Amino acid sequence: MAVRLKPVEEQVVVITGASSGIGLTTARMFAERGARGLVLAARNAETLDDIARELSARGTHTIAVPADTAKREDIEQIARTATETFGGFDTWVNDAAAALYGRLEEIPIEDQRHQFEVNYWGVVNGSLIAARHLRERGGGAIINLGSVLSERAMLFQTQYSATKHAVKAFTDGLRMELEREGAPISVTLIKPSAIDTPYPEHARNYMGDNPALPPPIYDPHLVAKAIVFAAEHQKRDLTVGFGGWMIGALGAIAPRLTDVVMELVGYATQSTRERQRESMRDNLYRPRQDGDEYSSLAREPRKTSVFLAAQMHPFATAVVLAGIGAAVAAFLIPRESRNRPRPRARSAVPARRSEQVTTKTSGNGHSEYVVGPGYRARHEPFHGRPQPRH
Repeated sequence: MAVRLKPVEEQVVVITGASSGIGLTTARMFAERGARGLVLAARNAETLDDIARELSARGTHTIAVPADTAKREDIEQIARTATETFGGFDTWVNDAAAALYGRLEEIPIEDQRHQFEVNYWGVVNGSLIAARHLRERGGGAIINLGSVLSERAMLFQTQYSATKHAVKAFTDGLRMELEREGAPISVTLIKPSAIDTPYPEHARNYMGDNPALPPPIYDPHLVAKAIVFAAEHQKRDLTVGFGGWMIGALGAIAPRLTDVVMELVGYATQSTRERQRESMRDNLYRPRQDGDEYSSLAREPRKTSVFLAAQMHPFATAVVLAGIGAAVAAFLIPRESRNRPRPRARSAVPARRSEQVTTKTSGNGHSEYVVGPGYRARHEPFHGRPQPRH
């Protein structure tokens, strides 16, 4: 079912996890696009208030709602505030997430369970509350932040990968249910690769070294761009970063080989001895320092993604690729073949058969051509009956 979505300039947008990283970058991008209103939710009330004042000063009416997405009553409060302030909302972005690094046997079950409360149940409750409201409002968009790790589990982030597998399954099921009932609601899953945000610094860490993100690392503005696009265009899913997509593809094609590679490089690519901001460390149960889009790691993220652009504009991409293919083909064809004259077409009229003759050997051993019984020339007039054939 096709869903018509409003332009961003006419939308009120709710964003959870809006105090740092992808959520903060996305809030600023919606404000730059001139969104009618923003409702920002996170646990860090002080930082959230600062962000709301910043964006309101730029001309976008922004409301801060301190909330813990692990609690359904807090998510209900987000929706009520949006309704009381703006009369409702048009797009709901589920971005809040918690991170754990370490071996499964070393991470307490209580921590693993709480990570599911935030990463999975926060998305479930946010989506269901948003769907109920958008039905009454006449339509809109639900955008869930998943991960490329929903396609392939990552060593030392096993439980995070499990939560994102669950988010993908829930998002696909919700989309089918809404389509089946004819609800005018677009449901999109955004799957980022490794993104340069404070995510590893906010993580609760059970490894010997500080946590890090495996390369290649992408800029959070690419994810924000995908989210803003999904608010205006009905899209099933968008993957940010070809590098992360390749992990899932390789896992599907050669799962055992991918296992071995991850076992060899999994720790080295997800750990660092660089000093990190301790004021950010471990926000699993309580908020820590917020307000930054980027991490403090000394790595320059990739700021462009042709792979993402191709997903957002598939028709234009197909036209460009067709043009490139034609140009390459023209270049590769030998010049001699292009300048060689074409052979003349064969005549459609078949050549006239020569008259059939038979060869007869005379008694003296010399051969001579004689016509057979009943033979006559093609245009020779016929007199009498033909001779009988022997």
